[in-house]
Amino acid sequence: MSRNCLAVMPIQRLPNKREGQPLKRFNELLRILTIVVPMATCISTNSFAQQPTLNVMPLPAHVQQGSGSTGLVFLKEPTLNVMPLPAHVQQGSGSLAIDSKFSASLTGFVEPRLERSLQRFRKQLARETGLVFVKQTAGGNKSEAPASLVIHTGHASQPIQELGEDESYNLEIAPSGAKLDAATPLGTMHGLQTFLQLVSVTSQGFAVPVVSIQDQPRFPWRGTMIDAGRHFMPMDVLKRNIDGMEAVKMNVFHWHLSENQGFRIESKKFPKLHEMGSDGFFYTQEEVREIIEYAHDRGIRVVPEFDVPGHSTAWFVGYPELASGKAPYRIEERWGIFDPAFDPSNEKTYKFLNEFFGEMAKLFPDHFLHVGGDEVNGKEWDANPKIQEFIRANNLKNNAGLQSYFNKKLQAIIAKHGKAMVGWDEVLAPELPHDIVIQSWRGQASLAAAAKQGFRGILSNGYYLDLGWSAARHYAVDPMSGPAADLSPDEKLRILGGESCMWSEYVNAENVDSRIWPRNAAIAERLWSPQSVTDVPSMYARMNAEGERLEWLGLTHNTYYRQMLQRIAGTATPQEFAALRTVTDLVEPVKDYAREQTATSEPTSGNGLNRVVDAVALESDQGRRFNELVDQYLASSCHNELAGNELRAWLVRWRDNDAVLQPLAQRSFLVQEIVPVSQGLTVASKIGVEAMDYLILGTAADAAWKADHAAALTELAKPKAQLLLVPLSGIQRLVEATNAASVCGAK
Repeated sequence: MSRNCLAVMPIQRLPNKREGQPLKRFNELLRILTIVVPMATCISTNSFAQQPTLNVMPLPAHVQQGSGSTGLVFLKEPTLNVMPLPAHVQQGSGSLAIDSKFSASLTGFVEPRLERSLQRFRKQLARETGLVFVKQTAGGNKSEAPASLVIHTGHASQPIQELGEDESYNLEIAPSGAKLDAATPLGTMHGLQTFLQLVSVTSQGFAVPVVSIQDQPRFPWRGTMIDAGRHFMPMDVLKRNIDGMEAVKMNVFHWHLSENQGFRIESKKFPKLHEMGSDGFFYTQEEVREIIEYAHDRGIRVVPEFDVPGHSTAWFVGYPELASGKAPYRIEERWGIFDPAFDPSNEKTYKFLNEFFGEMAKLFPDHFLHVGGDEVNGKEWDANPKIQEFIRANNLKNNAGLQSYFNKKLQAIIAKHGKAMVGWDEVLAPELPHDIVIQSWRGQASLAAAAKQGFRGILSNGYYLDLGWSAARHYAVDPMSGPAADLSPDEKLRILGGESCMWSEYVNAENVDSRIWPRNAAIAERLWSPQSVTDVPSMYARMNAEGERLEWLGLTHNTYYRQMLQRIAGTATPQEFAALRTVTDLVEPVKDYAREQTATSEPTSGNGLNRVVDAVALESDQGRRFNELVDQYLASSCHNELAGNELRAWLVRWRDNDAVLQPLAQRSFLVQEIVPVSQGLTVASKIGVEAMDYLILGTAADAAWKADHAAALTELAKPKAQLLLVPLSGIQRLVEATNAASVCGAK
């Protein structure tokens, strides 16, 4: 922001408590407001953000960090803006220029996959820099000068990628050239992503810094699950998200393919599965092979999930004889847990599953196959006399015993076809073979309990992206924390890593990228980088930079937003659209499962996802930065004059925003829905301006003013239009600071 962008701000009448304050104090406030405070239209968001010097995510494991300052508020800068943070980094001085003469060559082991990876690297580098590079051969030309980047791979990876393969790499960058060494193509591909993240624009041109990186992942299983069952996800959506996973070194795409709302894959043995259970939206087997190949090219395994015995309504539309209840069945349009479940007492069930999983085992090459196993409510089992008799005859005691019986037979089927079974917490039973993997949605205690019993596990509790948590909250969740921290060394080895999960009740192809990225990069770092990497401000700075870079891959997590807002606004003046954007930038959807709980009518798959709650980001960057700046201002005992002025300028802008938005709300029913939110922002901001005036003058508010406004903010914090106003917590802290006993009570 230009410091020449100054304006006189309107001065509000001060609360009565201030009348009679020394004229000197008032003149001080007047001088600040008329000379220093920038116009609302000229506010720089950079003043809230750390501006990293290098760009990479996940961050390598150990990074020596320097310090620095930028913008309005002085913040610590990460010296390496990579994500995930590598395992060991040593920075030097100087840089390697990236210009049109930059070249890269492969040495050592070379295969078509590596050649394609190098082609993608060159294409991406050209995209990000706008440079036109001289065409290079895969191995380079011995008569030419050495390549700028020499890439050496030791040997081949396994033909079918396996859990725990060597993914390490070493990257050495000097002013004269760079060298990337890796044992396998997996490490080579990771190293190329790190190199791309290091590229930045400088005063002399594009360059990468002189640096030495030795890197390897902390966990071997680092995945993202995308639910294509509830809302079908087209091929281009899957591919661009796989590209995003490659960029942050994730290595498992967990593909959720069956749900109550849809069976999403072609079965040649049982065609009624996709013909009757999908509403016409499913992947052909040829498309499945295309995704598998696409992911393999990027060092990513594809693990399919077919959920049984529950979450299975769509199976029974075409094959009702497999169910525990009575036909007919229809594809479910509502969300939640439903009664239909496979009949574990029917031998035809196992014959069917044996043939089906045999077909899928041939289609999906990965060693692991996910069978779901979660959230069986048992109501159909309870209502079926034949099943209850089966439980008694086989001494199974209850429905949990019946599901264990089912899982044991299912595991034998999966193993027969050369696969290891993966399931959610509910499949865990001591009698099952220890080659199964438990995916825990319940948490570290469940994960640790499985490890103690000899089972391998991955954590997803804390990584549910659809719940709308902040990146910081996801980042704080570690597979090895809590009870897992007390495991023996051998037991800890059974914790393989974790997966983020994108359940799709409230996402579709239009907004799904925004619900995954960029927060997924924070989870990627948690699973790759050392456990000691926990600096949240650094994480946000690097995550935001990586989020911008991911757009070059075609991800739409930023670009979708304006398009959806344009639909919501319809014909709007620039000022009206800016007013809409002011509100939407400061709100988040309700958290956890409150979306369903606060709905005015029962949500279904037939609902359009075109409201403001569907368009706004799950984490408000503007709101978070405002709240951080409040904390910085209060931490300075309100002596940070520039921060105080910046806060007040924002609050004034927000206070006056609703008047500009109102005409648009009269013309758009979608904008009309958020009028209470906009009005709440006006009220809250007015309170915030008054609080800032107290703090700038250094006077205390009377108890009645503080109590009234604290109560008003509590009321405003209640969701409206299923949205939450994020700056309210910061404004509340400003109100609390007006107390005479606070750190800002006397300046």
